[in-house]
Amino acid sequence: MGVMKYGIGVRTQYAANVDMRVGFEEQLEQARLAETLGYDSLMKNSHFAGSPLQEFHQVPYLARIMSEVPSLRLITGVVLLPMHKPLDIAEQLASVDVMSGGRLTFGVGLGYRDVEFKGFGTNSKERVPRLIENLEAVKRLWTEDDVSMKGSHFELDNATLSMKPLQKPTPPIWIGANADAAIRRAANLADAWFINPHQRMDTIERQVELYKRALDEAGKPFPEDLPIAREVFVANSQDEAVRIAKPFLEEKYKIYHQWGQDKDMPAGDDDLSLDYNELLEDRFMLGSPEEIAEQVIAHYKRLGINHMILNFHWVGMPHALTMESMTRFAEEVMPLVEQGL
Repeated sequence: MGVMKYGIGVRTQYAANVDMRVGFEEQLEQARLAETLGYDSLMKNSHFAGSPLQEFHQVPYLARIMSEVPSLRLITGVVLLPMHKPLDIAEQLASVDVMSGGRLTFGVGLGYRDVEFKGFGTNSKERVPRLIENLEAVKRLWTEDDVSMKGSHFELDNATLSMKPLQKPTPPIWIGANADAAIRRAANLADAWFINPHQRMDTIERQVELYKRALDEAGKPFPEDLPIAREVFVANSQDEAVRIAKPFLEEKYKIYHQWGQDKDMPAGDDDLSLDYNELLEDRFMLGSPEEIAEQVIAHYKRLGINHMILNFHWVGMPHALTMESMTRFAEEVMPLVEQGL
């Protein structure tokens, strides 16, 4: 029998007119509910200069939330690594790992927004080499003393971290990747490829085969965790779920399209400006508990995915609605999946 793990994905994104003190109280409630309901992990994403939205920053959020969710793994989903200095990221996240008792999963990705690259003094052309060198530097800092390494935008001169992570040799490393070349890179550099929430099943199916070949070429086993993020809303029927989720999901994907998220998606599945009904196709999990359980089982059996990071909350969605959907997923969907696996 297979085992599926479930996490909640928290973007903590709110409209510009929302009181973020209230937003944070809601975030705390959602995290505590995830702990109570038996979810396995909590993932916090990262964006900078996210106008027109407000959002809590990734590392302070995880450092604060860890005490509310003592049994959940804490996932950075994802650190936009090309924008950072490896010494800084290695120190910050070693602290999170130790403070949480060794519960960090280090998810990284390239980033795609010019406003973010420019704000950190870089650009999209530099992002791949910077991801590679930064990740090498972070791994070395986490596992070695007196690290000397000259990168394109940093130099480590006999540098030793103030504190190493608790997990040895390092916390698990996931790389978020959309394009085929990025998936091959994830196979070579990371413990797992982290699959994005807005690719169709047929695209993922093709890319999982590519990922397996890349792992074989690198002489690496299939990962213990193959994670994916997915949008989910549980209701009494698919029609009801689609209708209730529509205003919130439409707004979210309109903003992500404006930000340019689809520029990094593979050819043939790279348009987030599609009509809502087309975006629904094999991407979002909206429906009754039975329908969603069927989709979760399909992800496991067709794709080998065994860790689902579920996004229950979108900008503008009432807090009570998010809590209800999280509860129904845990109490009604999870047991059906367990029976089906």
